[in-house]
Amino acid sequence: MQLYNTMTRRKEIFEPRIPGKVGMYACGITAYDLCHIGHARSAVVFDVLTRYLRSKGWKVTFVRNFTDVDDKIIARANREGKSSSEIAETYIAAFHEDMDRLNVCRADVEPRATEYIPAMQDLIRRLVEAGHAYAVASGDVYFRVRSFPGYGKLSGRDVDDLRSGARIAIGEEKEDPLDFALWKAAKPGEPFWESPWGKGRPGWHLECSAMSEKTLDLPLDIHGGGQDLIFPHHENEIAQSEACTGRELARFWVHNGFVQINSEKMSKSLGNFKTIRDILEQRQPETLRFFLLGKHYRSPIDFSFESMDDAERALKRVYECLRDAEEASRRERWKPGAVPADMADEFEALEKGFFEAMDDDLNTAGALGHVFGMVRLMNRVLEEKALRGKEGVKILLTRFHTLAEQWAAILGVFGSDPAAFLEELRDTRALRSGVDRDKVLSLLAERAQARAARDFARADAARDELAALGVAVRDTPSGAFWDIA
Repeated sequence: MQLYNTMTRRKEIFEPRIPGKVGMYACGITAYDLCHIGHARSAVVFDVLTRYLRSKGWKVTFVRNFTDVDDKIIARANREGKSSSEIAETYIAAFHEDMDRLNVCRADVEPRATEYIPAMQDLIRRLVEAGHAYAVASGDVYFRVRSFPGYGKLSGRDVDDLRSGARIAIGEEKEDPLDFALWKAAKPGEPFWESPWGKGRPGWHLECSAMSEKTLDLPLDIHGGGQDLIFPHHENEIAQSEACTGRELARFWVHNGFVQINSEKMSKSLGNFKTIRDILEQRQPETLRFFLLGKHYRSPIDFSFESMDDAERALKRVYECLRDAEEASRRERWKPGAVPADMADEFEALEKGFFEAMDDDLNTAGALGHVFGMVRLMNRVLEEKALRGKEGVKILLTRFHTLAEQWAAILGVFGSDPAAFLEELRDTRALRSGVDRDKVLSLLAERAQARAARDFARADAARDELAALGVAVRDTPSGAFWDIA
C-alpha cells in the first residue's frame, strides 16, 4: 500500500514501524459548535483509512483528540453564561451523534485536552530546561522557534521568509515574532490550572504533542488532519515534540483536502456555512458519506445540493443492483451452465481493481469507479435472458454479495438492506419533492385492483395520474414498486 506523505511530498510504501501494528493520531475538533461538512470529510477519510488498514490484517490503534479548552470555547461559555466544560461536553456529544449517523467508527482512544494537563506541563518543563522554551513576566511560556533547526520542514516554509512578515504586537513579551505560546497566563473569568509559571492553561499546539506522546509510542506511524492544520499547527507540533524528545514525531503525515461550497471557500461570513445537520435535514447520511468518498481525499471537493443529488442517484444504482441480485438469487432454479469467459474475466479485473485503487493512496474515487463497473456488469448478467438460471450466474451473484460486504466494511457505504434503503430513499425524495405519499398509495391500490379485474383502461389512468405526480411505477414478480421519476 502507498500513502502520500506530506513531509516528503511523494507517495511512499506504507509499512508500520512495528510489524502488524499501526499507531495513528488525527487531530479532532475544538468543541465549541456543531460540526460542519469539513469536519465530516476529515472524519470519513480517517475512518476509511482505519477500516482499510484493518482489512489488510494490521492491528490499528486510532487516537482522535478533543480540544475542550480554547479561546472559542471560553468565548461561547461567557456568552451563554455556562462553564467551558459544559460547552465542550455539549459539542463532544453532538460530534458523536453526527458521526454515528455518518457511520464513522469511534476512535480507540479519544483523549480530552483537560485530562492531560500534567503531561503538558511536564513537556513544557523539559523544553524550558533544554533551552527551547522560555517564560515571561506575565506567566506566558513561549517556544523558541529558532532553537529548532527543522522548523518549516512539513509546510516547506522558510523561517527567514516567515520572520520578514512577522511583527511583535504591542504588549507581547516574545523574543521573536515567530515564537508561539505553550502556556497562556489566565485572564479574569477563564478556566485555569496551577503551574510553575502561574495560573494558566495550555496552548493549542501543545495539547496534541502531549496527548499523542501519552497515548501512542513515538514515532507515530501516521499523523493526520485537514490541510489547514499543516501550518502552523502540525509544524508547531513537530517542533515542540521533536525538540523535547529528540525523536521523530511521525513517519507519515496524511492530510485531507478542503471542502468548498458552490466553488467558494466555506465561511460563516459568506453565509454558505453548512453543518452536517443542515445537510442531513434534506439528505440521508449514507448519501453524504458516499458524496465525500467520490473525490480523492487530497483533492478539494465542491459541495452543492446538486452534487448531492448526483451522489444520491449513483448510490441508488448500486442498491438497485444489490436488490435485483438478491431477488434473482431467491427466485431462480439453478441449472448447469457457465457465464461467458469474458464476463468472468471482467469480474476478476473489477474485483482486483477496487483493491488496487485503495492501495494507491486510498483512492476511493478510483475504487468507486470499479464498483460502478461491477454494477454495470452484474446488470448485464441479470438482464441476459440466455444466462437466466445458469449455475455460473449463481456463482457470480454469490461472489458479488461477498464483494459488496467487503466494500461496506471498508468504505462504510453499501451495507444497508437494499430494499429498506431504497424505500427510505424514495420516501426522503418524495418528501423533498412535495409528493403526497397517501395519494400515491391510494392510486397504487386502485391500479392493483383494476389490473386484477383486467380493467386495463382504469389501470392505465391510475398510472398516468401517478406519472403526473412525478411517480414512476415498476412492475416486478414481487409486485409493483414506486419511486420518484
